[in-house]
Amino acid sequence: MNFTAKDVAALREKTGCGMMDCKKALTEAEGNMEKAVDLLREKGLAASVKKAGRIAAEGLAFAQVSECGKVAVAIEVNSETDFVAKNEQFQEFVKTCADTVIYENPADVDALLACKAHGSDMTVDALLKDKILTIGENIKIRRFARYEGAVTSYVHAGGRIGVIVKFDVDEAIAATEGFKTYAHNVAMQIAALNPEYLDEASVPAERVEKEKEILTQQIVDEGKPANIAEKIVAGRMGKFFKEICLVDQAYVQDGSMSVKQYTESVGKELGGEIKIAAYTRFEKGEGLEKREDNFAEEIASMVK
Repeated sequence: MNFTAKDVAALREKTGCGMMDCKKALTEAEGNMEKAVDLLREKGLAASVKKAGRIAAEGLAFAQVSECGKVAVAIEVNSETDFVAKNEQFQEFVKTCADTVIYENPADVDALLACKAHGSDMTVDALLKDKILTIGENIKIRRFARYEGAVTSYVHAGGRIGVIVKFDVDEAIAATEGFKTYAHNVAMQIAALNPEYLDEASVPAERVEKEKEILTQQIVDEGKPANIAEKIVAGRMGKFFKEICLVDQAYVQDGSMSVKQYTESVGKELGGEIKIAAYTRFEKGEGLEKREDNFAEEIASMVK
């Protein structure tokens, strides 16, 4: 053996891989440190392929605003277990991905993977493969969103939900503490009530027509006269929009006003107009197939 225990420890420190993996790599590389690193990276690629079919629906939904305060990013990175989501290396990787989106502005996830990771000499893809090898689980960058301008971010429940919001507002107003408090409150509203759309104009016409059809049928089934059905539908559509549209929702901290009315009141107080321009809300694992662990079967299979 032409390497020492210190070499194994140094390789582990350099790559974050397990001691036995490092020892095997150094043995295969005949003690050559750089070659051993390459071998581990090659194994990282193999590990990522091997684990790619495994369900990854846990992880983190993360959101942050850049140091300059003018770029906001929300990103979801999935792991197989919630335990890994609490891993410091995983959390640092998610943060690195968010920073890369902020500074490189990639068009999509494939473009992000090809970017040089912020603060690293590796690409995001290479870094991802290293994390899969080191952590031992399938990890996937699922999606991200990026806004520039007057923005805010909010992370709920330690990474279960990540929210970013963009506003149309004068820069002087955006710099005030009053606006920052307002923006934070709007982000929390989005996290809590999960509005589907920003406003009525954002709701697809087919969704509106479908809802009208359903409501009309309900009214007919209730035995109401057809000549008053249209008025009843109009009233119930108002309730429908209040449930699914952010600006029409009741403001959670003061149910006597809508989010739109809250926005107008803050704008009046700060001496200008404020408009919510866009928002993104990511909830980890939303819409993904969940992993179902049967520990009894797992233990039984290990005993066999």
